[in-house]
Order: sequence, then structure tokens, then C-alpha cells
Amino acid sequence: MCMKSKLSRRDFLNILKYFFISLFPLGSGSLIYSVFGEPQWLDVEQVEIVLPRLPKSFSGLRIVHISDIHIGGWMNRERLSDVIELAKKQKPDLVVMTGDYVIGHSWTENLDEAAQDFVDEVSKLTADYLVLGVLGNHDHWTDAEKVRTMLSRCGVVELNNAVYSLKRGDDRLHIAGVDDVRENKARLDDVYKLLPDTGGAMLLAHEPDFVDISSQKDRFDLQLSGHSHGGQVVIPFYGPIILPYLGRKYPSGLYKVGRMWQYTNRGVGMTEPAVRFNCRPEITVLTLRSIEL
Repeated sequence: MCMKSKLSRRDFLNILKYFFISLFPLGSGSLIYSVFGEPQWLDVEQVEIVLPRLPKSFSGLRIVHISDIHIGGWMNRERLSDVIELAKKQKPDLVVMTGDYVIGHSWTENLDEAAQDFVDEVSKLTADYLVLGVLGNHDHWTDAEKVRTMLSRCGVVELNNAVYSLKRGDDRLHIAGVDDVRENKARLDDVYKLLPDTGGAMLLAHEPDFVDISSQKDRFDLQLSGHSHGGQVVIPFYGPIILPYLGRKYPSGLYKVGRMWQYTNRGVGMTEPAVRFNCRPEITVLTLRSIEL
């Protein structure tokens, strides 16, 4: 997630300040909750989706979706350990991660230590499950090659404009991934060249608004994304105060775009300011269903 929108960062911080000031008549506990409570209150969203081209042999496939870890900021090793343990408890068939593993605009000494923490904790997940991932904008802003090394060290399979095919007998489910859209690294035409004509297909893309492009050729039935953090602060009857570029149209949850589904995960980490209100961090468990004839 980045803080670029029609609002300036100063405007955003002022709105956020006055919003929390307005909560004081309800008790300072509201502010404490937003800083120390909700950010650590992990939500497990259970989502069931029918995909028209999903082979019946894959019906019931459980995918755990994790996004926007942002280690090196608010997210530390202890908090990431909680995320990993909760993901393992879901007993998925597959785990996918949709970018922004680190935080910042450059690689710092702090990220050297954070990267080791990431490797140690995520290795506990890859020891038991296949984990596929794509990069996000923060991964490129810091150092994409160092992030790729980090992912490789802990066993995450990066889909860098590539396709990974799951096999069950003669059936195939193709999971494609594009590199970061915001940084102009996505090469969807290259993905199409690699993608077989038959079998179900889904796409991992960090920025959710990319679905307006990925849905045009009608080859994917589902796109999974992150990036928006759901806005982090969602005011009742108003919505998110601010949303990032390429994360404004589909900021949170499930959408139907043309004949394709888009799901946007709210992320487990945060960017500054490190607060959440009415927008809990999320691990998604997606159960895929085929059309029963």
C-alpha cells in the first residue's frame, strides 16, 4: 500500500486526527483499541467461490491467502509467528501470498534483520505447504532482488510473470502470477503465452484494480490481490478515509468483474500510521467449488 490518492498525506493525517478526537467522548479506549487492539485482532475470512472452469477433481480446494506482511515496520517476528500459526491451523491445500513482504522505500540495516525473521517464520509454513507468491510495490521500492532472495531462502515459489500448474490425474488448475503492476513490471501477455488453453486458471496480482485488465480476455476465473489494506481506517457510513493508487475500485472483499471474481485481502500488516479501525487484519480461506451438473 502507498499513501498516494486525491488526498495529500497531510490532509489524510488531519482527517485521521480529527476522527480520533471525535472518538474521545466515547472514551479514550477507542483510540487505544485502534492502535493496540484491532491491528492484532486477526480475522479469518471464510469465502466459498464457484469457478465455472474448475475441474471437479479440484472442487473443495482450500487456499489460504496472506497479503501485505510489511515486515520491518509494525510487523515483527512475534506478530508474524502468530500469522503463520493461524494460517497453518486452517490446514490448506495451498498458500498464496500477494506481495509487500517488506516495508519502506529503500533497503536498510533494519530490513536485514527483518528479512531473517521472515525467513525463519515463513519456513515453518513452507515446510508443510506449497506457497506461491508475487511481489508488490514496497518489494520493488526497497530492493526486489533482495526480496526475491528472501523468498527463495524460505521456500516461497515466486510467480514472476509465470504460471504454476497443479495436477490431479489428468486435470489441471493453473495459478498465474504477475510482477508488480504499479511499478510497470506486470507482463500479462507473457503469462498468456505460458498459460495452457485448457484447465481452470486464476491470477495473483498485488494491485486489485488490475482486474479491469486481467478480466478482458476471459481466461481467468479469479484474481487474488492485496495492496489496499482495506483502507486501514474505515468510518461507518463513509468508508475508507484513503485508498492507494490501483487499490480504489476493489478495496476489500469479493467482487464480480465481468465473468471473473476478484478478491481483495485486507492484509496482515500496515503502513504508517499504524492504526486500524473497523478494518481488521485478515487471513482469507478460499474454498473453490466446481459447477455441479
